[in-house]
Amino acid sequence: MTGDRLPAGLEAASLVRRVQAAGDFATVLRKGDPHSGALLLIVTSRGRHVGCLERVLNLDGTYAWRACGPAESAGSAEVVDFLARRARFDPDSWAIELDIAAPERFIAETTASG
Repeated sequence: MTGDRLPAGLEAASLVRRVQAAGDFATVLRKGDPHSGALLLIVTSRGRHVGCLERVLNLDGTYAWRACGPAESAGSAEVVDFLARRARFDPDSWAIELDIAAPERFIAETTASG
């Protein structure tokens, strides 16, 4: 394991619990490798696509969340196509959907905390 990264399965479960504890909705759309799979968050608010975040490895060996995927307010077909391409490219990856009341704040807090 590089740096202080949690196993992917543990981090996925932690993200789901964090969102649910705040009274919002989270579900794992696709389970990946429990130890080293990439994490992809699909962030929505009341069913409207807000953005996608991916956990990436920085050059210094630390991990951070970065924006990726379809732009805000993309249609569901575009998001589904993006997820299908990602699954073909990386079959070990995780996809977690978050439907949260304050998506901008969640994204800002998540990307700031790495």
